Amino acid sequence: MIEMQGVFKKYPNGVSAINGIDVKINPGEFVYVVGPSGAGKSTFIKMMYREEVPTSGTITINGVNIAKLKMSKVPIFRRNIGVVFQDFKLLPNLTVYENVAFALEVIEAQPKFIKKRVMEVLDLVGLKHKIKMFPSELSGGEQQRVSIARSIVNSPRVVIADEPTGNLDPETSWEIMKLFEEINARGTTVVMATHNKEIVNTLKHRVIAIEDGRIVRDEHRGEYGYEN
Repeated sequence: MIEMQGVFKKYPNGVSAINGIDVKINPGEFVYVVGPSGAGKSTFIKMMYREEVPTSGTITINGVNIAKLKMSKVPIFRRNIGVVFQDFKLLPNLTVYENVAFALEVIEAQPKFIKKRVMEVLDLVGLKHKIKMFPSELSGGEQQRVSIARSIVNSPRVVIADEPTGNLDPETSWEIMKLFEEINARGTTVVMATHNKEIVNTLKHRVIAIEDGRIVRDEHRGEYGYEN
């Protein structure tokens, strides 16, 4: 599903964020990416959805080496992955329904299919009753639920989440994690960068630890391993 081989990333200012990563993530896995601040986690995650491009090495997702992908092909590639951010990134002038539907409208899906699919995913995240509300009228947890619904509406094989509970209170964080568990149980690969020690140590999955741009630990059903 996801494979990195000999990946390095050096920024123009001379900072080396990733220093030789080799890793393979199989279909259906749930993987936490952990490590101290500045370790390279965000760059590692961003390279998976082509926000950052490696200086060298290959990154293969769904059989495509995205390190060599032309910019004109990036939007097509991103249709097959879902991305969830810490700050939600919802469109403020669109309703809950419209934010989720937008992901299908850009690929010119049929209106009847859009309506059916959007209502399905909003039902899954528990927001079917708030389809006409705007992001500013929702709590942080509800906004993140909309973001998750948008990320899975295209039925992606991979969902990449960058600190998805970072701006949420503990109770809401657990509710959001239940959604990710449900998405993974349906067969979707989930890769999640997180600082949440309690979640990692309670909901056991594979843990990839990054320090100084290198993978220093890769454990099946691992633990967080750092002090927050």
